[in-house]
Amino acid sequence: MAILKILEYPDPFLAQKAKPVEEIDKKILKLIKDMAETMFDAPGVGLAAPQVGSDLRVIVYNPDAGMETEEEEEANQKNSVTALINPEIISASGQIVSENEACLSVPDYSADVKRSEKVTVRALNKEGKKLEFSADGIQAVILQHEIDHLDGTLYIDRISKLKRNMYRKKITKRQRR
Repeated sequence: MAILKILEYPDPFLAQKAKPVEEIDKKILKLIKDMAETMFDAPGVGLAAPQVGSDLRVIVYNPDAGMETEEEEEANQKNSVTALINPEIISASGQIVSENEACLSVPDYSADVKRSEKVTVRALNKEGKKLEFSADGIQAVILQHEIDHLDGTLYIDRISKLKRNMYRKKITKRQRR
């Protein structure tokens, strides 16, 4: 396993649409392991393959995020990872505001984002088994956020133009230094 470099905005790779995985082989399984290790090291609750420079439709996330106390989460997080291959949201309902949503590829910034309250996702697991399941609350937000990455969308693309421009100016200043 290895800790992978997480690409950061405004890297143009993050705006590209990922390609479907054709075959679950050793390369994909290694990518999943490396992504999980990278996610927990960062630390984060989800990570999409484009964030680590892979153009494949793969995400990993902590299925217990937001469900445990802080102490339980710290104790159990290394054991809690789900990988989804070629995930897609097939239905969504309700609306919530994800408060202070953040992203490993958008450092030092968080914002409120409108999201669906409940989603149904179809995907493959790492064994190639077809899955279809529903999630709500924080888990629905995590899934929407990570699947957005596969479509070349960052959460800052879902906030007001004014707030997005403020973040761009902040990044431009940082890059000049």
